[in-house]
Amino acid sequence: MENDNNKASDNKHEGKYMSSVKVGAKGQIVIPKEARDLFGIKPGDTLLLLADVDRGIAIQSFDAFEHFANEVFRVKENPVEAED
Repeated sequence: MENDNNKASDNKHEGKYMSSVKVGAKGQIVIPKEARDLFGIKPGDTLLLLADVDRGIAIQSFDAFEHFANEVFRVKENPVEAED
């Protein structure tokens, strides 16, 4: 599972990153160091994988999703407070 390193050598768009990665025999990919650094991904972090046949695959920080989910459930439990 090695990174192809087929990325642009200079990043002209700050805060953005693109690279190709290979899928290993176990279905694993390696997130390139530059992308891990950009998003603060550390060993042991939990990530959320979202997949849609039409839109593709996205990887999101689980912490961001958890915050969103907590807000959804808070609004559902207390709809009047959410309108304020």
